[in-house]
This record gives sequence, structure tokens and C-alpha cells, in this order.
Amino acid sequence: MTEPSLDLALCAARAADAKGATDIVILRVGPVVAICEYFVVVSAGNDRQVRAVVDSVEEAIRVDRDESPRFVEGADARRWVLLDYGDVVIHVFHRDEREYYRLERLYRDAEAVAWPADGQRSAG
Repeated sequence: MTEPSLDLALCAARAADAKGATDIVILRVGPVVAICEYFVVVSAGNDRQVRAVVDSVEEAIRVDRDESPRFVEGADARRWVLLDYGDVVIHVFHRDEREYYRLERLYRDAEAVAWPADGQRSAG
């Protein structure tokens, strides 16, 4: 059995994957930063797909865990949407923004979590 925050991160990753998000990475950032335990970082090819991925992640977490994000930032611009679930922060990037900010490089000391364990397609 996994810890609840990892379960939420995996739920988000799978929901993003189901909407065609790419380069999906789960980073265990807890030991590196004090604000949360996990980052889920995903890319989408255009503004419409960013919105679809965000909607899919929110719905999956609402259905699976009966939770809504504590805070959402960037939903109107659809270039970098941040969904804050407390111990898990989900970053949905437009592909161009992700390339520019290179968030994973800032947290290269964080452990990447291997997924999917259940045989779903690998998006990264």
C-alpha cells in the first residue's frame, strides 16, 4: 500500500495520461522543499489540451479521493496551470512553457517516482 499523497500523485498522473499529456513526471520533492511531498509535472500540446488535462485531473481526484484543489493558479491563461492539493502540487504546462521554465532541472535533487506500475502506457 502506498502513502495517501503518493496515491493522489499517481491518480493525477494517470488522469493526465488519459487525456494525452506527455512527459509526465512525478517528483518526490518533500526532502528538498518544505512546501509539499510531490510534484506532478505534465505537458500538453496546446491551450485546449491544457484545459482538458486540468479538468481530467480535477475530476479524477474528486471522484477517487473526494478532494478539490486548495488553490488553482493560471487556469485562465492555460500556459502553466498549478493545482495545489496540499502535499501534492500538479503542474500542467503548455509544451513551450515547460521547455522555457525547465522545472525538473530546478529540482534535480528530487527523486523521480517510477510509474505506471499497472501497465498503462508510459507518457514520458
